[in-house]
Amino acid sequence: MMNVPLTITSMLERAEKFFKKKQVVSRTHSGITKYTYEEMGKRTRRLASALTKLGVQRGEKVGTFAWNHHRHLEAYFAIPGMGAVLHTINIRLSPSHISYIINHAEDELVFIDEDLVPLIEEIKDEIPTVKAFIIMTDKKELPQTTLQPVYSYEQLLAEGDPSFPFLQDIDENEPAGMCYTSATTGNPKGVVYTHRSTVLHCMSLGLADSVGVSENDITMPVVPMFHVNAWSLPYAAVWFGSTLVLPGPMFTPKVLLELVEEEKVTITAGVPTIWLGLLKELEEGNYDTSSLRATLCGGSAAPKAMIAAFEQKYNIPFIHAYGMTETSPLVTLARLKSYETELEHADQLNIRAKQGYLVPGVDMKVVGKNGEVKWDGEEIGELLLRGPWIASEYYNDERTADAFKDGWLHTGDVVTVDEEGSIKIVDRIKDVIKSGGEWISSVDLENALMAHEAVFEAAVVGVPHQEWQERPIACVVLKENVKVEKEELYELLRPQFAKWWLPDDILFLSEIPKSSVGKFLKRALREQIKNYYVQS
Repeated sequence: MMNVPLTITSMLERAEKFFKKKQVVSRTHSGITKYTYEEMGKRTRRLASALTKLGVQRGEKVGTFAWNHHRHLEAYFAIPGMGAVLHTINIRLSPSHISYIINHAEDELVFIDEDLVPLIEEIKDEIPTVKAFIIMTDKKELPQTTLQPVYSYEQLLAEGDPSFPFLQDIDENEPAGMCYTSATTGNPKGVVYTHRSTVLHCMSLGLADSVGVSENDITMPVVPMFHVNAWSLPYAAVWFGSTLVLPGPMFTPKVLLELVEEEKVTITAGVPTIWLGLLKELEEGNYDTSSLRATLCGGSAAPKAMIAAFEQKYNIPFIHAYGMTETSPLVTLARLKSYETELEHADQLNIRAKQGYLVPGVDMKVVGKNGEVKWDGEEIGELLLRGPWIASEYYNDERTADAFKDGWLHTGDVVTVDEEGSIKIVDRIKDVIKSGGEWISSVDLENALMAHEAVFEAAVVGVPHQEWQERPIACVVLKENVKVEKEELYELLRPQFAKWWLPDDILFLSEIPKSSVGKFLKRALREQIKNYYVQS
């Protein structure tokens, strides 16, 4: 067989050849921009040409600090297309973490959205590796800035070559991109994606029993392009010729639903906090969401009640998925097998509220205290993964030794596996609650609380206890203009859990602290609870 390298450039080249008239729909600060893949290809080549003129060398890191829009998409292909490495920088990290990852990656250039310039100005004296800044804006004039030297993105493109040839000798195992974890503890950890791993991961997104991205689709990744490549959906959409809708800066649930309605979006993807906001907007407004065939949810466990609300109340198909920065990220999807479609609806919902079974190409094992666990849906253990789009190490980080052992990624997620091979996340190892020598799943308690119609968000954490080692405390955010008593929530929990599982207290909060990618920040929540009891 021919040994033909799998490269990111081949994805764009396919779109240029076969999907010239298909569109990218990009929301920016000044409105909606629409252009074809043919036009995108020319602009991407102009960008690669301009970066070459600026002296960017093969293997060098180029950072992007931007929202989901067409200019960011062009950088997705231009940077690896010229042999450099795309480093997407999470705009929601703290200034200290942003400067850390720019320095750790040794970024040579950084692309910045106009409204995000002040965040980089704040750390400009702390990032000595960066030689220049490129500002992306719809305006003809650049904003006043203390960054130096600074270039206009559009001016660089105007001077670039629209027929600039991408490198043809790229080894598929060369680095193409990198992303850092969201750092709930310690400094963020860097993960490097290769051309090969990205192409294979995108191929998995096109499988019928996976997401099934195709030319017929109109795909809108809500998950940020600055984190895990927006789950590779921008790459896959271009490769397969799907119309791509990019929701841009500072979007709201209303903006997202308007885009779904106006552009007839068929696939969208995001974290549970995004979909909770959408449910709230759906309750208040009237939107046509009939085009949606797949709403992907990952990043943290989706409450069963939320899945049911999307599907039963609004007829929006909902797919639970699982992955990590280290896994590119797609690992599992909660799809019903053909014979499971005959089950009662409640049983189907129980299956689909799990994280699901592995997509083809990835392997797993679940290891408990006595070795690999039984596939009985009861015994718990840590999930271990391996596969062609699973990282084998962190970038220049001694923490590699803790997470990667014997050819497996140790995820830190505690799961069960049922007889069908479907995994269910019980907790993160660091978040699982150990009370009197027994384990309590914070995720199960959270999902049960979220089933109450008055509850908007719920998070459960373990707090130290003199007798039992740890005890659960539940933190609840109620929907607007709704009240509920603690006892009513306890009445909801009692039939579902053993008495010793029940939280020692239920606190009503105005908000639950979240990480930069929308996950509950339980470390901060524990501190908040500790302070609450001290003050009380």
